[in-house]
Amino acid sequence: MTEPYAHAREAVHEQVIDGFGTVRVLPLDAAADAPVIHAWVSEERAVFWGMNGLDEEQVREIYAHLATLDTHQAFLVVKDGEPAALFQTYEPEADRVGECYAVEPGDIGVHLLLAPAGPGGARPGWTSAVLAAFLTYALRGPDRHRVVVDPDVRNEKAVDRFRRQGFEKGPEVVLAEIDIPDVYLPEKHAQLLFLTRAVAFPRDS
Repeated sequence: MTEPYAHAREAVHEQVIDGFGTVRVLPLDAAADAPVIHAWVSEERAVFWGMNGLDEEQVREIYAHLATLDTHQAFLVVKDGEPAALFQTYEPEADRVGECYAVEPGDIGVHLLLAPAGPGGARPGWTSAVLAAFLTYALRGPDRHRVVVDPDVRNEKAVDRFRRQGFEKGPEVVLAEIDIPDVYLPEKHAQLLFLTRAVAFPRDS
């Protein structure tokens, strides 16, 4: 699986993390990446991602549609050439989350789904390293000042993960159902969390 992801696409971000490896953030290719993404989102652990029960073609169509939007982007994160995470960014004012809090200039929304653990089981430090790489990409731009995430309130593991990374809890909100020809998203009870660039990278302040 390494070869298709090693150098086939130009990365939007590449970072060497001591003791972990090289992390590259690649623009998602809906057709090429649908098999691996479908495998991840079909697992029970990914139930809060909202794609359980979809077939591979439906997953491909969703990300092909996402690629047509200027306000939402999807990326495949690879570690040393191996798929490690699905990473999505979006403009909060162009998303349903923007109806639930006071969007500030420089906000960027993020969704993250980590790849399942391999045969060796749990990987200490894996989550923190991948989070560090995507936060660097999301916040280093001069016009980016704060990341917002909106995990399901029942997903305590994700909430705790973000808290350990320095995110601060915001309000619990209800994201409205979206039912339009190209997109369906059910109503979602979410916990908003925020991380500012000053907290993530205090040496830059």
